[in-house]
Amino acid sequence: MPNCNLSAQSLSEWFATPQGGYVLAREQRYFDLTVSDIFGYNALQLGLPEHDFLRGNRMPLRFNAGNQAGNAVRLCCAELPFDTASLDLVLIPHVLEFAEHPHQILREVERVLMPEGSLIISGFNPRSLWGMRRVLGRKQCYPWSGHFIALPRIKDWLALLGFEVVGGRFAAYAPPFRQTRWLERFAFMEAAGDRWWAVSGGVYFLHAIKRVPGMRLIKPQWNKGLVSK
Repeated sequence: MPNCNLSAQSLSEWFATPQGGYVLAREQRYFDLTVSDIFGYNALQLGLPEHDFLRGNRMPLRFNAGNQAGNAVRLCCAELPFDTASLDLVLIPHVLEFAEHPHQILREVERVLMPEGSLIISGFNPRSLWGMRRVLGRKQCYPWSGHFIALPRIKDWLALLGFEVVGGRFAAYAPPFRQTRWLERFAFMEAAGDRWWAVSGGVYFLHAIKRVPGMRLIKPQWNKGLVSK
């Protein structure tokens, strides 16, 4: 039996497999919970137009953009055609590990986000059983063809761009089995993983806020000086 599903020509097609569906269910749950408490006017999801990770959000404008067919806006993720400081929320589900220049995408997201705007990232964790599967197995198909980026490196990039990480978690602790019955048999590892080896989940999520240093005006005490005279 081959090590990967060669019929999956995209990440969305892989999400339709039992292995991908296991990850997708946990990602949808995290996004639904996290975006429900983020407020503003404009929310963007980059990539994966078949999956609405913004459905739990209540902003007036929520849309999907990317270079695949099915997106509301077709674009290059490294060159976003939006005004500076025009968006309140940006989701990046598994975009960075399949991008040629992931840091440039983050720079563009920082540019278009409003001050105090939210960025939420999901990515495959190279320091996990899923990352080990990528190293040891075939890399011709999704998601193993991506370049899994370690969480500390993502945090370093965000810090350099002025983001503050305010939340996140790991998920998908079961081994990357292809069959549903084996994934269900190892479902106990979800609760155990959160408690005993939290940083070893197959996927990670990060919620970061764009911080803009404020200016503090120092006013001369002219009135006080006049009164003293």
